[in-house]
Amino acid sequence: MDLYVPIVVLGALGFAFAAFSVLMSAVVGPKRWNRAKLEAYECGIEPTPQPVGGGRFPIKYYLTAMLFIVFDIEIIFLYPWAVAFESMGIFALVEMVLFIVTVLVAYAYVWRRGGLEWD
Repeated sequence: MDLYVPIVVLGALGFAFAAFSVLMSAVVGPKRWNRAKLEAYECGIEPTPQPVGGGRFPIKYYLTAMLFIVFDIEIIFLYPWAVAFESMGIFALVEMVLFIVTVLVAYAYVWRRGGLEWD
C-alpha cells in the first residue's frame, strides 16, 4: 500500500489545483458579460454556423488528430523504455531505433503530403 501513496498524493494535488483554478476564476474573474464574450472561440477564426444535420469536415482535421495520436503514443512508449534501458541492453536500443525510424517515416509522409501546412 505504501507504493501507491505518492500516486494518490499526486492525483489529489492535481485535483486540488484544478478545483482551485476553476473556483478562483469564478471568484476573481470579470463579471461583465456581453454577446462577444458568450460566443464560441475557435483558434482566432470567426465561428461559422454548421449545418444541423452535420457537414463534412476537411481532411486536415483528421490528419492533425492522427498526427497527434502518433506522437502521443511515441512519447508513451519512450518513458518506460528510458526507465528500464540499462536492464534491457542492446536489444532495447535496436528496437527503439526501429520504432523511432517508423515514426519518422510517418512524420515525413505527413510533411510531404502537406499535413503540417495551415492555410
